[in-house]
Amino acid sequence: MANKSLASRKQTVITIFVVVGFIYLLRLFYLQVIDDSYTLSANNNVLRYVTQYPARGLIYDRNGKLLVYNEAVYDLMVLPRQVKDIDTLEFCRILDITPEGFRQRLRKAKDYSRYKPSLFEKQLSKETYGYLEEKMYRFPGFFVQPRTLRKYPTPLGAHLLGYVGEVNQAMIDKNPYYKSGDYVGISGIEKTYEEELRGIKGIKIKMVDVHNREVGSFQDGLHDTIAEMGKDLYLSIDATLQEYGERLMQGKMGSIVAIEPSTGEILAFLSSPSYNPNLLVGRVRGKNFGLLLQDPVKPLLNRALMGQYPPGSTFKMVNDLVGLQEGVLTTSTHYSCQGPGSTPIRCTHNHQSPLDVYTAIQQSCNPFHWQVYRSILSNPRYKGTRENYEIWRDHVMDMGFGHKLGSDTDAELAGNIPSAESFDAIYGKGRWTSMTVRSLSIGQGEILTTPLQLANYGALLANRGYYIVPHVVKQIGEKAVDEKKFKKVISDISPSHYEIIVEGMRQVATLGTARWYQIKDITMCGKTGTAENPHGKDHSLFMAFAPADNPVIAIAVVVENAGFGSTWALPIASLMIEKYINGEVSRTQIEEDMINKRLY
Repeated sequence: MANKSLASRKQTVITIFVVVGFIYLLRLFYLQVIDDSYTLSANNNVLRYVTQYPARGLIYDRNGKLLVYNEAVYDLMVLPRQVKDIDTLEFCRILDITPEGFRQRLRKAKDYSRYKPSLFEKQLSKETYGYLEEKMYRFPGFFVQPRTLRKYPTPLGAHLLGYVGEVNQAMIDKNPYYKSGDYVGISGIEKTYEEELRGIKGIKIKMVDVHNREVGSFQDGLHDTIAEMGKDLYLSIDATLQEYGERLMQGKMGSIVAIEPSTGEILAFLSSPSYNPNLLVGRVRGKNFGLLLQDPVKPLLNRALMGQYPPGSTFKMVNDLVGLQEGVLTTSTHYSCQGPGSTPIRCTHNHQSPLDVYTAIQQSCNPFHWQVYRSILSNPRYKGTRENYEIWRDHVMDMGFGHKLGSDTDAELAGNIPSAESFDAIYGKGRWTSMTVRSLSIGQGEILTTPLQLANYGALLANRGYYIVPHVVKQIGEKAVDEKKFKKVISDISPSHYEIIVEGMRQVATLGTARWYQIKDITMCGKTGTAENPHGKDHSLFMAFAPADNPVIAIAVVVENAGFGSTWALPIASLMIEKYINGEVSRTQIEEDMINKRLY
């Protein structure tokens, strides 16, 4: 009985050993024949993993004109542990670097990893690459990785398009997609639509012999992945109008933003001074960026989004709309004006008096609009100045001021419509009145707006009470941008009140400050503004839309330190409107004056 039990145990032990051995044999077969991941790891010394960088998507204007394309360049990569016995002087001569530069680059690569490839010299030209390729076998540990850089066939829209640069460590830490040496959109559309433009990286595994020569693809490319090009973008920008605007603004500081009111699509978007976007591409980018950064006229500043200005008289119709909505202003309301002798708000010139709202807009009468503003803050329907002010501010914010609009442009600032709390902090709660903040009645004081907000304000008036959030991308790849992404914002002011304001703006163009720049067969509705500037000469502003009925363009022009709105911003805006609607400009003398005159 004992022998039988012993035999049974022996059989069990043998079975266990056989099963375990069989499992090990299966595992070995899987590792050596089926799964080649360990083979790949073991063969890192003879296999080269070359990242396939996708070309970024192309960028076109609304009419299909190419604005941005790609040009091939080559990055020189290094695997430090494979660098042995090379002719350093010859290598440095080919790359046009010093021996000390060679040592610094190699030391940096070793600090990163002796076993992983890293960037040694970026963006070699086609000529340098062609010469180096013939001698590559003499430099073990080095290989070339192709990629593309942006190219701009027509140097326009620099602030709108933005630029591409190398990722930093913070970007790598935030997004594991990026590795050292990758490029990313840094500003503008390149940044906003980075995920759509960048594409998907691929990889090729190459076999390399002892002489640093590629001898073929590993397993006939079985483990390679193909890079997928980024999606093309079709912008709402009209390149012809954009280029024309940039010509008009040469030698001037400021901005032009034009919008199609019915869609919210941005037709022109420029900041001046600008720069050639090709300057921030390739190996010269760092040097040129430093020079642009030091330029006293600040060409890198995107004034269309980041310039914040008092709106001046362009803001007067905002107060009129609030007064009409709150019932403290009607078309029958008249206020007197004593011209330059007016107090506490002075008028800039003599004109008829008293005035109704239409004539007050046409003549840009300061005292009239001060009386409207005072009546809003003194409205007996509410508890007092502070509550009336908060109601006024809510209406103004509802028209697109004092907050970011949500555009797909990069780095938009909010402007400022001061809160009641901010005045409490300055003057004390209950210790300020309409007289204290009277400068707000004429778009001065603490009010700040951006050119984008002013153009959007023009679209709001053109649409008689609503705007579509401004945006610059119409189509991504084959797919149109979802209309729901850029919502329709309806003002809480009655559309009938907007009709009153539009008529006043029509009279500005036909009888008022803009009458000298009427466009044949086009009725323009607009308003000039001269914004006080504590740092120098006043800013010149103009906001308009055209035609008066069924408008196709709303525009805002700001020319810094240029004086009256009617002197600079108005003629520039009227030329832009004529160019867009008619395709050409008939008022050639005005055009020549605006293009040739410089303010700095």
